[in-house]
Amino acid sequence: MRPAIYGYMRLVSSDEADDETERVKRELAEYAAREGFALDQVFTECIRRSESAFHVMLEALKHHEVRDVLVPSLWHFARLPGLQDAMRQHIEQETGARIWVVQGRQR
Repeated sequence: MRPAIYGYMRLVSSDEADDETERVKRELAEYAAREGFALDQVFTECIRRSESAFHVMLEALKHHEVRDVLVPSLWHFARLPGLQDAMRQHIEQETGARIWVVQGRQR
């Protein structure tokens, strides 16, 4: 059985969001399979929601045996490189999870 990996993405625009969401989920699932994982939940940050998907993902990592997170790119954490790195480090330090990046360097 392949180990589970969570996905995380951020949606900026509500225009065509459903198509974009499904496209990115397929991309994450394909990448996860190539790397030997089974994509489990995909946490989607959306400005229209009051609850933070990032926070929900952190809590899920703390309470389940999933130890890997897959993102389309570090831009999905934040636009500023310093904040991207801070969010990545926060996940790693708080949960021990490893971050996998589809576009860009693998961590």
